[in-house]
Amino acid sequence: MRNHSTLISLRIPNEMLKMLNSISDKMERPRTFILKKAIEKYLDEYVDYQIALDRLQDKDDTIISSKEMRRRVAK
Repeated sequence: MRNHSTLISLRIPNEMLKMLNSISDKMERPRTFILKKAIEKYLDEYVDYQIALDRLQDKDDTIISSKEMRRRVAK
């Protein structure tokens, strides 16, 4: 299966570019690699955040204490 990609461009503040360049140099990786990893991480965390937010706003979803959660996980 071929991995298709699309070129995008964006403007970032100079300070952010300096940080990106520094990280890229220290990791000895291209900036593109660092940006892809950062976007992947953000998207993964955003999905988790959205799920948590949806559950929090679901009035039919019961809320349990951390003690109860530990008890359930221990089973």
